Amino acid sequence: MKELIIYLAKSLVDEPEAVTVEEQETDDAVVYTLSVAPDDMGRVIGKNGKIAKAIRSIVKSASYKLSKKVVVEIK
Repeated sequence: MKELIIYLAKSLVDEPEAVTVEEQETDDAVVYTLSVAPDDMGRVIGKNGKIAKAIRSIVKSASYKLSKKVVVEIK
């Protein structure tokens, strides 16, 4: 899942080397924190958050077989 988020983010930004994803796992959820360069933040979030919602939707669909909730935070 982490690789999927990295792939999606790197395809959107101008500085792909600045993309990092941290994973934190709890009992009932997995939280992925996506960090990008400050200049690329708008590209990842998109107008009215549409790209961020799309990334979260893709990750949610890909994690369907997991028994845990998956959350993607963008910082």
